[in-house]
Amino acid sequence: MSEQVEKGRAVLVSGASTGLGRACARHLDHLGFQVFAGVRREADAEALRAASSPRLSPVLLDVTREESVAQAVALVSAQVGAHGLWGLVNNAGICVSAPLECVSADQLRHQLETNLIGHHAVIRASLPLVRMAHGRIVNVSSGLGRIASPYLGAYAASQFAKEGYSDALRRELRPFGVGVSVVQPGAIRTPIWEKVSEVGHRTLDGAPAEVAELYRACFLRFLAANDRRARASATRPEAFADAVAHALTARRPKSRYRVGRDSRLTSVLSRVLPDRVLDAAFATIVGDRRLATGSSGYQGAHV
Repeated sequence: MSEQVEKGRAVLVSGASTGLGRACARHLDHLGFQVFAGVRREADAEALRAASSPRLSPVLLDVTREESVAQAVALVSAQVGAHGLWGLVNNAGICVSAPLECVSADQLRHQLETNLIGHHAVIRASLPLVRMAHGRIVNVSSGLGRIASPYLGAYAASQFAKEGYSDALRRELRPFGVGVSVVQPGAIRTPIWEKVSEVGHRTLDGAPAEVAELYRACFLRFLAANDRRARASATRPEAFADAVAHALTARRPKSRYRVGRDSRLTSVLSRVLPDRVLDAAFATIVGDRRLATGSSGYQGAHV
């Protein structure tokens, strides 16, 4: 649970239109923070205003556009003045799920632009305000920031990178009294899962037919299993929001918060199991005996 909030402390949350970001922005608002909620559309801003207190201010923010980042941070700066920005929650993100051979270079760039480079742009622009308040930065990663699942390679690459980025940032900002924490949510039922499936099908259909057919059966099983796992998850967005709140309010915040049983489990497994055991486990999950045995089974264009 989070500790006592000093009323009126300002926090900027990116990716607050839906899902975990929206739940986080509303929870911090309920706790008494002055929340600047980054959204991409005016319709999302209106919906968030209607569901929140007058303390919450939606801000149009597209982390992939530096001019949008600059405008949003300038607006926040004008509001907070000399008090600075106590918290920056980097939550905006997308998930490209597809076999890596089917992922175009443009798709990979977009994945990294949103989940890593966009966050870097927001952090650089906001740091003078955060440093002024001796505040906190919370970077939202994933349970896949430690173990890379097949068919989530592009997404895992962005999360692995964010983990390393956050470690370096934490050590660089420590002399200035600025804390950096990572929150690693596992599977939580939010609208992102529908988008994952949609992007996956579109990416597979856009790949050369002879390549797509190599992966189609296993990948479709993977998407279905992913959807079932999210639907069955007992972890709620409120658990994620509470972890973020703890990182922003605790006297001694953790460097990492693992939200959900699956996130905690992957953290342990990544440390104790050898790669060959993990490889076999993932092969079982996607139902590919070729991966389980380490044999290719390749016989031309079809398997």
